Amino acid sequence: MLAVGVFVVSRLCMLAATAVRAVQVTVDAGVADRTPPSGPVGLMAGVLGAWDGEWYMAIARTGYPGYVPPDITFFQLEARAAFFPVFPFVVRVVHRVVAVVVDIDVTYIALAVNTVMAIVAIVLIGLLARRIFDVDVAGRTMVLFAIFPGSFVLSYAYAEAIFLVLALACLLALLDERWLLAGVFAAVGTATRPNGVALIAACAIASIIAIRRSREWSSLAAPLMAPIGIAAFHLYLTFQTGEWGVWFRVQSEAWEEGTSFGRTAVSNTLDFFRNPFTSPTDAITALSFLCMLGGLWCLWKRPLPSPLVAYTAVILALMLIPATVTARPRFLYTAFPLLIAVAAWWPRRDRYGWELTLLACGGGLAALTGLYAVYGAIP
Repeated sequence: MLAVGVFVVSRLCMLAATAVRAVQVTVDAGVADRTPPSGPVGLMAGVLGAWDGEWYMAIARTGYPGYVPPDITFFQLEARAAFFPVFPFVVRVVHRVVAVVVDIDVTYIALAVNTVMAIVAIVLIGLLARRIFDVDVAGRTMVLFAIFPGSFVLSYAYAEAIFLVLALACLLALLDERWLLAGVFAAVGTATRPNGVALIAACAIASIIAIRRSREWSSLAAPLMAPIGIAAFHLYLTFQTGEWGVWFRVQSEAWEEGTSFGRTAVSNTLDFFRNPFTSPTDAITALSFLCMLGGLWCLWKRPLPSPLVAYTAVILALMLIPATVTARPRFLYTAFPLLIAVAAWWPRRDRYGWELTLLACGGGLAALTGLYAVYGAIP
């Protein structure tokens, strides 16, 4: 209950930052003698449904495009083909059910779905931490998970909330050697976000260990099922658009995504230390990169089961490889085993250090929400 209470407080911090943006839009409209685009609630929902949320909501409303034009740009609606289907599909289904009773925009449904998923994720990470360590570590992990700055995605119209539930459920099933169930969660997870492929690695490592230890060949069910989701999505896009590999083309053309294998993250971090007040995006990259290093150090001091390590390694690799959007709090947040390692390593007698860390996380959460709301940084 403590972690859920902390989560509620953290969401209030986010809402406060979101409200500031809503007030700014209202004031700007008044100065320009214009009517604000919507009321306060609508403005706040617009903030929480911005960035990637706009693309997910476009898919929830209209589905995927039947054709993607050449030289696609970020400003064309067909660019929504770059986003994976599970989250918008769930939102669409829930919206159709709710629409029978009340007419409501899909953005509100998405935010409600993610609120439920957030609470489920907090419970699941507590169960995972307790499964590996003890109740005390589980409690600290849940609190850290609820207030870590990257947890802003739990309240945005993003796919991370559902992905985290699926990833946590998959890893729990792997530790309990429930191979078929782990494979199902992994398959859905790989159709939720591109970095869901980390679940394939976790399933593969768990299966190898089980086979070497006790010749448990049934464990192969997990790694064999895990890629089904991502493969099905790419096949669907091929039939839908008539173009093989269209997802990769959209990523390359619309988002100009390439590979740097960590150079961008290191370069942006160094730029931040040279000019700390020039770019908020560089500041976010640097802090994310440093937090990653700290988390890895805690992981080295308090090792986790191999499937969790494999999952974390792939998540971090996929975070650092891109040349454009690299280390970010929300990407680091999906490497949640690092939070378990931090909670396990933290000295139990260091009460004040822990409380200061949580306070810093809360401040960072509010600051990130404000920066993204006013488009001061790329989330």
